[in-house]
Amino acid sequence: METQARSTANAPPLSLENSVKPLRIALLGYRSNPFSGGQGVYLKYLSKALIQLGHQVDVISGQPYPDLDPGVQLIKLPGLNLYEHKQPSKALSFRQFFKPADVLEWLSFLSGGFPEPYAFGRRLVDHLRTQRPEYDIIHDNQSLCSGLLDSEKLGYTVVTTIHHPITFDRDIALANTPDWGMRLLVRRWYNFLNMQISVARKIKHIVTVSENSKIDIAGDFGVHPSRLTVVYNGIDTATFRPLPEIPRLPFHLITTASADQPLKGTQHLIPAIAQLVDEFPNLRLTFIGAPKPGGKTQRSIKALGLEDRIEFLHGISTQRIVELYASASIAIVPSEYEGFGFPAGEAMACGVPVVSSDGGALPEVVGDAGIIVPSKNPEALAAGIRSLLLDQPRCNALSLAGRARILAHFNWSTVAIQMTDFYAKAMRS
Repeated sequence: METQARSTANAPPLSLENSVKPLRIALLGYRSNPFSGGQGVYLKYLSKALIQLGHQVDVISGQPYPDLDPGVQLIKLPGLNLYEHKQPSKALSFRQFFKPADVLEWLSFLSGGFPEPYAFGRRLVDHLRTQRPEYDIIHDNQSLCSGLLDSEKLGYTVVTTIHHPITFDRDIALANTPDWGMRLLVRRWYNFLNMQISVARKIKHIVTVSENSKIDIAGDFGVHPSRLTVVYNGIDTATFRPLPEIPRLPFHLITTASADQPLKGTQHLIPAIAQLVDEFPNLRLTFIGAPKPGGKTQRSIKALGLEDRIEFLHGISTQRIVELYASASIAIVPSEYEGFGFPAGEAMACGVPVVSSDGGALPEVVGDAGIIVPSKNPEALAAGIRSLLLDQPRCNALSLAGRARILAHFNWSTVAIQMTDFYAKAMRS
């Protein structure tokens, strides 16, 4: 077990209600990449906001590890990290053959499964049993592993965040996979959902990040809505901010959609761009992300003759992303589904006019401060982009409205206060 030292130089704590004492909180993340995906972002900012309220926070995480505030202690529960291993079939050492969690993770991975949440839960319970750390709350970040139920049996109060039901990811992946053999592989990979659904039905205290997710979790996971509490995410508005010194480039579009994940809607964005290039010969699109070499995205771009109009940028810093937003004229969020919608919120915080699909919770984030079009509809997406390309005054108005909406409704200080109230209720029940 490794730890990241706790700093004593925390930001001044915000005021807690007199009835709520500072809590000892463990936040869990089975994988917490801070630079891609919402789960690492969630851990980073929620933990920071909680310590600013005066709580003590440990983050217990598998690989890849999160990027945390110095005041948050990181407790590492390393797994095999097989997705980044050069030779996964040779990843297990002789010593690891005597560790059940490692063996199970390795065998499941080699057979096409996704074992990380379950294996993380095994390691978590081992850690809690051997170290016996004192926590008022253990807060899971969508691992929904069976180890959470064992943690309850050890006497801990356990809550979990479900960002959205991963059944939606599975169903969208299946809808975009016509080959029956690949469909079998997709079903095998998503087999961990059986565990997540079972655990969600048994955990007493669940928080989710949008009203839309609440409805979908209740329907797909069979959880009564009364057991679900909505606490919206925040946006880091100090980092994601307008940079007026950087001029906006006309006809320069930007998206952070993961290029080869059907859930993120790239398969609808590429044809939408193709519909616009004749009318707008200077149109350019920047993807923050990288496509799979020879994958569907690259094939679609080549088939539509868009190679010279679309660029991909991968592995760039957050500051560079903010600079790209500053130079873009419009941000596009084409997702088929989002449990919350960090890409939309971050673009709006940067003052970029947004054209978004209505997938999942995106309308809750965008509101009336952007253009919302039907998801899975390239024609509607193209029409939304066209309307802004032809209306600079509206772009200017949405730029201001988007930033104002995020500042007013989506900040991490409010999230931490609401989460503290949620913790207090869970501890009393």
